[in-house]
Order: sequence, then C-alpha cells, then structure tokens
Amino acid sequence: MIKLGVNSVLYKAFPFAEAARAIKLAGYDGLEISAIKGMCEHLYLDDWRSQKDEILSVMEETGLEMLACEVASRDKERLEQAFEAAAALGIPVINIGPGGKSDIPEDLEENIIILDELSALAGNYGVTLCVKAHVGAAIYNTPTTLATMERISRPSFGIDMDPSHIYRARENPQEALPAVISRVRHIHIRDCKGRGPSPGLPAMQACGRGDIDLYGYFKAMTDANYSGPVCLEVIGPELTMVEAQTVASESYGYMNAILKMLGAR
Repeated sequence: MIKLGVNSVLYKAFPFAEAARAIKLAGYDGLEISAIKGMCEHLYLDDWRSQKDEILSVMEETGLEMLACEVASRDKERLEQAFEAAAALGIPVINIGPGGKSDIPEDLEENIIILDELSALAGNYGVTLCVKAHVGAAIYNTPTTLATMERISRPSFGIDMDPSHIYRARENPQEALPAVISRVRHIHIRDCKGRGPSPGLPAMQACGRGDIDLYGYFKAMTDANYSGPVCLEVIGPELTMVEAQTVASESYGYMNAILKMLGAR
C-alpha cells in the first residue's frame, strides 16, 4: 500500500513533537523528518544521538511511520551522519537533490560519480539514497534521470520522483513517471501553478490547487504497483500552525480521495 506522509519542513516554525502530532491529526500514515541545514533541522545531524530517544518516543506516541529523511546536501561527512542516524532511527530513505547546472554534460557526469559513491556508502548502513530531478540542476528532467539510472545500478540508490519539478521542466509527470518507476523508491509531492520556475506560495502547493494532473500521476503509480512512500513537501516561508495544517489536511484529503477512487486505499 502507498504510504502518505509529510515532510516536517512544512512545520519548520514548530518543534518536532508538535509537527508530528499535527501530521497525525491530518490523517497521514507517516512523515519525512527534515534535516535541511539552514532551513529546518528537526533532525539535527551534528548531535542526532541526543535526540534519538525523544524522536523515537514521539513516533511511538503518534503511531506514525518514519518514511524518509530529507538532507538535501551532497556533503559526504554530513550524509554519513545521516546514514548513521537513519540506521538507528529506522529511516529507510535519505533524500537529496543534485548539484550542478542544467545542460552541462560535465556537471551531469560529476553528479553521477558523486551519487554512485554516496549510494555505496548508504548501502553500508542498510539505507537507500534517493535523488530527484530538480529545476536548474544537472539532473532536472526525465532524460537526465534516465542517464543517471543507467550508470548507477546499486540497490542502495533510488529515484525520488517529484512531479512539480518534472512539470516545471515542461514535461507531464503522469507521462514521465512510467519511464523511471522501476527505480523510484520515494515520491515527493506537491502541486504548482504554471510552469515555474517557482512552484508558487505554500498555499498553492497544496495538492489539488495547482495545474498538475495528480489524478493521472497517482494512476501511473498504481498501474505500476508502486507501494513506497509519497511525502508532501512544501517549501517556502514559515507558516502559522493554522496555515501549515490547512495545506497538510487539504492535501491529504485530495490524495486519499484519489487513491480510494483508484482502489489503492
């Protein structure tokens, strides 16, 4: 069964325990804990051991599943901390973005080499490292994602398929997903108005408010028997609890209804 979750960055103005309780109240199965330096560190990688008991206690209290962790950075030292923390906290997936710039072959080559090395390290800890196509980066669309998949065959490497970035790369996510689904291990999800470059304000990233064919995207998932996590990731300015909870709850209702229509929930 597809597991629905929320990246805790949506609640970056609040402590992790408050974020987790809000995510549970919105109906989700689990969460993606944010460890994005300079943005939201609900998981503080430089001292994660001191947080371990509290995080595990919150997860037990809420009954949520730890679906993933977003680190964003490709820094090897920081990622090794993340892999250690993931192994201790039961986090199966670490999500990062690519570096470099679009349509520069040397940047794509460098990214592939780095990701191959990092995924080998992730494998040592029993964790999967996922990367997503990102607007403006070396990996930014389906062709560059496929080129990366072809070069990295490790089982500890996967794709995080974010429809909002693919949509802003002038592709239709529901048509692009089947090409990469064999290696997709995590899905970041949100909506967006227009083709970008920005996905818009947080409220417009709520699923159902934008222009992406999310019904078609979920249908492509279910047609391929995808059964991994789908985590709402909304980036932008700090929100009040009411604002954040509105985005999370509205998105859950929309995604849950689609999955029920598809017989997948």
